[in-house]
Amino acid sequence: MARRYDPGRRDRIVRAALRVVAERGIGGLSHRTVAAEADVPLGSTTYHFASLDELLVAALRRSNENFARALRESGRLADPGTDLADELTRLLGEWFTGERRAIELEYELYLAALRRPALRPVAAEWTDGVGELLARRTDPATARALVALLDGISLQVLLTGGEFDAACTREMLARIVRGSGAR
Repeated sequence: MARRYDPGRRDRIVRAALRVVAERGIGGLSHRTVAAEADVPLGSTTYHFASLDELLVAALRRSNENFARALRESGRLADPGTDLADELTRLLGEWFTGERRAIELEYELYLAALRRPALRPVAAEWTDGVGELLARRTDPATARALVALLDGISLQVLLTGGEFDAACTREMLARIVRGSGAR
């Protein structure tokens, strides 16, 4: 029997892994569950991803892209005439008005780096990439502080089940941008 050429298979496997984690959590992820979800032979998952960590790295990279893409594509973020705190608040607010399950999935994979060292460089890629984008408008230390605040706010909203508070977020971001927490 000839091998079937399937250039999109790797991508389908990654998308299937994201669906499995979204439905069952990281504990429910296995080559077998992903193969079933992707409707591919088990050998395909192990061919493309020798370990579950490799599969999780690919899934985290894919998942991380959502908010970073919104930042990159925001023409207002690059405009020095746009208030940085306002634009970041707007972007974070839009992110939270989207599919909450997708945000939870992103953070579940992101936080998996606590226990899976193979994921740590990918988590760092996200924070470094967003920091680099923000450093175009401010200095690197302030950019890192902004990323930390965005992460912290996101985690609090997700973990408490609360609502995104745009006014508070905007004020805290503005304080960091101004360089003083006393105002």
